[in-house]
Amino acid sequence: METKDVLLELRKKNQFTQDELAEKVFVTRQAVSRWESGETTPNVETLKLLSKLFDVSINTLLGSPRKLICQCCGMPLDDTSISKEPDGSFNEEYCKWCYTDGEFVYRDIGELIDFLVEHMSNENWPPEQARTFFEEQLPKLKHWSGSEL
Repeated sequence: METKDVLLELRKKNQFTQDELAEKVFVTRQAVSRWESGETTPNVETLKLLSKLFDVSINTLLGSPRKLICQCCGMPLDDTSISKEPDGSFNEEYCKWCYTDGEFVYRDIGELIDFLVEHMSNENWPPEQARTFFEEQLPKLKHWSGSEL
């Protein structure tokens, strides 16, 4: 979905007129009209305001051009699992289980691996195989790059 379609859908879903939306994000009605027609896209600061207003990530506002994964545990991210900063803004690098209220939950990669193995292994993915997978993959993520297992 393109940005213009996302913005139109969110505006209608929230029952805002173009004038009401413009007022809430400090732009003109004409700016909203240009976004919805695809002539322009909101600037970064306006995207942040729209993200907060509609409670969706900037990635979603832009039509989800990137596949987001948590840079701590590797889980795919969507608007329901993306973490938020203490001010309520989305942090598109981490899931809400690894990064909460501005703090990382896991300070030790071994602790996270133990948790993931315990909760994700099953009869088709035995604990030893899960552990090997996580020990290989997690150090490649931003949060753990350079850390020792």
